[in-house]
Amino acid sequence: MDDELLQRVLEEGGRDLYFSTPISPPPAPASSLPSSSSAAALSSSSILQSLPLHVSFDHGYYLLVKSIQELREKKDGRSVTVGIGGPSGSGKTSLAEKVASLLGCAIISMENYRNVADDGNDLDSIDFGALVRNLEDLVNGKDTLVPLFDFQEKKRVGLKAVKITSSGVVIIDGAYALHSTLRSLLDIRVAVVGGVHFSLLSKVRHDIGDSCSLDYLIDSIFPLFRKHIEPDLHHAQIRINNSFVSSFRHAYYKLKCRSESHKERATYFSDQHTLETENFIEMYLRPPCASEEARINDWIKVRQSGIRYYLSLGDQRIVDKNFIIRPKAEFEVGRTTLGGLLALGYNVVVSFKRSCISIADGQFLMALESVDSLNETFLVLKGTSRTAIGEEASRLGVKGPWITKSYLEMILESKGVPRLNTPPPLSSKLLIESQERTIAAPKPIRLSTNVVPRLEDLAQPWTRSPKKSDIDRVVATWNFISDSSTSRDDMQLVPMPDSYGFDRGLLFAVQAIQVLLEKKGFPIIVGIGGPSGSGKTSLSQKMANIVGCEVISLESYYKSEQVKHMKYDDFNSLDLLLLSKNIKDIRKHHKAKVPCFDFENCSRSGFKELKVSEECGVVIFEGVYALHPEIRRSLDLWIAVVGGVHSHLIARVLRDKIRIGCSISQDDIMRTVFPMFQQHIEPHLVHAHLKIRNDFDPVLSPESSLFVLKSNKKVAYQDILKVLDPNKMCTSVQNFIDIYLRLPGTPSNCRLTESECIRVRICEGRFALLIREPIIEGNFVVQPKVDFDISVSTVAGLLNLGYKAVAYIEASAFIYQDGKILVEVDHLQATHSPYLQIKGANKEVVIAAATILGLDGSYTTKTYLQIILESLPSTERNPNGIHYQQAARLRELVEFIQSQGGCSSTGSSPSREILPLNSLIEELQSRIKKLERWYTIDMILWTVLLSALVGYSLYKRRHH
Repeated sequence: MDDELLQRVLEEGGRDLYFSTPISPPPAPASSLPSSSSAAALSSSSILQSLPLHVSFDHGYYLLVKSIQELREKKDGRSVTVGIGGPSGSGKTSLAEKVASLLGCAIISMENYRNVADDGNDLDSIDFGALVRNLEDLVNGKDTLVPLFDFQEKKRVGLKAVKITSSGVVIIDGAYALHSTLRSLLDIRVAVVGGVHFSLLSKVRHDIGDSCSLDYLIDSIFPLFRKHIEPDLHHAQIRINNSFVSSFRHAYYKLKCRSESHKERATYFSDQHTLETENFIEMYLRPPCASEEARINDWIKVRQSGIRYYLSLGDQRIVDKNFIIRPKAEFEVGRTTLGGLLALGYNVVVSFKRSCISIADGQFLMALESVDSLNETFLVLKGTSRTAIGEEASRLGVKGPWITKSYLEMILESKGVPRLNTPPPLSSKLLIESQERTIAAPKPIRLSTNVVPRLEDLAQPWTRSPKKSDIDRVVATWNFISDSSTSRDDMQLVPMPDSYGFDRGLLFAVQAIQVLLEKKGFPIIVGIGGPSGSGKTSLSQKMANIVGCEVISLESYYKSEQVKHMKYDDFNSLDLLLLSKNIKDIRKHHKAKVPCFDFENCSRSGFKELKVSEECGVVIFEGVYALHPEIRRSLDLWIAVVGGVHSHLIARVLRDKIRIGCSISQDDIMRTVFPMFQQHIEPHLVHAHLKIRNDFDPVLSPESSLFVLKSNKKVAYQDILKVLDPNKMCTSVQNFIDIYLRLPGTPSNCRLTESECIRVRICEGRFALLIREPIIEGNFVVQPKVDFDISVSTVAGLLNLGYKAVAYIEASAFIYQDGKILVEVDHLQATHSPYLQIKGANKEVVIAAATILGLDGSYTTKTYLQIILESLPSTERNPNGIHYQQAARLRELVEFIQSQGGCSSTGSSPSREILPLNSLIEELQSRIKKLERWYTIDMILWTVLLSALVGYSLYKRRHH
């Protein structure tokens, strides 16, 4: 939690609260006295100082949500106004939309307040008077009419009614949202810089060199920024540096073919939907002093739609089989940006008109696109799901032939301009020297929490200083170690010398697979290694979505006897003989029998057959030891991933230690909490071909939000089935124990709360860390959907660092899910009635399911720990807040963890097994069997009843 930063954001309590309190505001520093035109605006603001909160996008989102909630509570239900300003492409709209999806805010876009079409001076074209009137209406609880601007027609086309939402939050989104005219009406001011705005500056600096200063480049490309936008950003309380550029995490997939043979299908499809027509002009700008060859990855793409201009850097796409895969990488710029690039020496080398007639059906879009330079029309299928696009093409009977070239490539070919291929391999001598220099003295690739800024960056204001003086490459230059004696099958990639972020690493990993397929052919076997919680599984799944490959977890190769002793982090727990045989079978195109492991019974439950083909010629093995020498020598591509929730746990322990006044280094925490990592995992990661730093924070990131509604109302089983898709529904039963670990001396309000503790779950013989630092919004508990497995040695390490087990909860959960929502019925040992939770990533879907189940009015946002503690009489609690009767069982669990954790890195002997645990395991197993028995009986009874009803209805129909 960022209580200190949050307090600075909320200093003086807010705009309306300031007016109602007798406390006088602190005087403004002499150096920051406002001008006469803005003095009145600043004097009424509750926050008079500019706070240097330079945070990441995720951290800024979290701070903004918390600030809104606390300020709304202090203002006793009165509206909260937020202004989000910054240059084009910085991420303002993304931030506003993510906050609105959580809190349900009303968003006012300043783009609709243009008086006239863009004439090169955006500030003068904004109708601030109408914007102020609309904002005042919403602040006073009145509905208002906001204008609508049509950028194709280049004029206002009407008005749209906007109502104040139940959350009472209004967000102004626009480049001039922090202008002095609006600041007096804003409670919270947020500045967002970075994103593709910084990327374009870095790209231009890279292209033209150091011949121009950064200020000159900014004035050329963004002539309004330094004069009209940047001065207002310094008045923000929350300053966000957005490092996002483009990402294939949420890519869209495209199938394209010529439309001559599919006109009838396209016409039939369009008859049932509303058509949308758009016209574009696409231009490609080549950097100054660039060669004449078509190295299109260095070009800048500009797309004009009416008076709006959208820009993207390079040819950011992946081609896999018939699919074209693109990220959402465009951002809007002004007309002056295009003129500035031309003035700096960029040349328009290709320009063409594209008209598009599209039909949208949910997440699927079908379009007829005509390109004037080619004089052809193409049928395009787009969507966010690769599988759904393929199925829709089959349903429509569209079978190609598919085209994977871009319109730019097709135009260049028609003009006889060759596109440069991948650069040839470097010489063997240079590659070997480079490889030795990179690997001979490997450095750990852990994430650093204290990044020292460079002098060049310190010399520039935070609003316009790119973090890098050079732009990251869009396409990775993968090279091979060339040796005349090396066969094609033995060709090895040259490791990348740097490490990359998750998004860039995902792109480079896919490009490496494509290079390997081109050079070596299928199968390509990939290994993804790294510590627990670093993001290996997420990376492998996203790669599989793009490439369409098979993912195998090394956990499938556990030995039963090792798992029974919970030695998951021991390399000897893997069945290397079977793993080696599977890899050899895959390499020889034979069927491989991959094991399936049942963690509940600690044994293998069977095998599944896997055979590679040209359609699925890539197999990914992911696991902690995937890059161990005995495994990686059989693989084609080695990928190391560090960071993620693995680093989050280290940061959490460090924060807890600081709060109680103890000093400890990150290395000491690493050695204690992850004893196997430094000795047995990290040395192998530095040899990876691709090293990825996962900066994902499960608590702060809006991408990991899960909306949860909790109720203790009893709901029948048949009613739960009504809210789930019967074709996709699956059920399961889990029995678990949650242990709460807390450092003695942690500041608290004399009550044990879940936020003070690290929560560890024991389920099916495995330990998992549950990250739960939720945001409470109305009836919703918005929490991260991230749990990651840890070894018993990690839990023992936490105990060795001083954490004490202060409480535990034993429960059984019946889980029903269909891919969209999850319904969980929890039976807590210490409560009389079960609790029902509805979880999902889509807030509206969760609300709809809860309404069908009739849960309105019965919601609770309390944690299970809070519910159990409140149900206990005060005489039955000890000073830590737990039940006295829990103490004995808790001691048994702690002793078991410490004994197993102490012997996890060495051989375990029978004498060191803990006898008191046997009774606990037997009791849990008996409960599991009893629950499974009742569940089976319940299913049988319902099946018989439904069969009888169906038979009776058929009998009556036949008799009639």
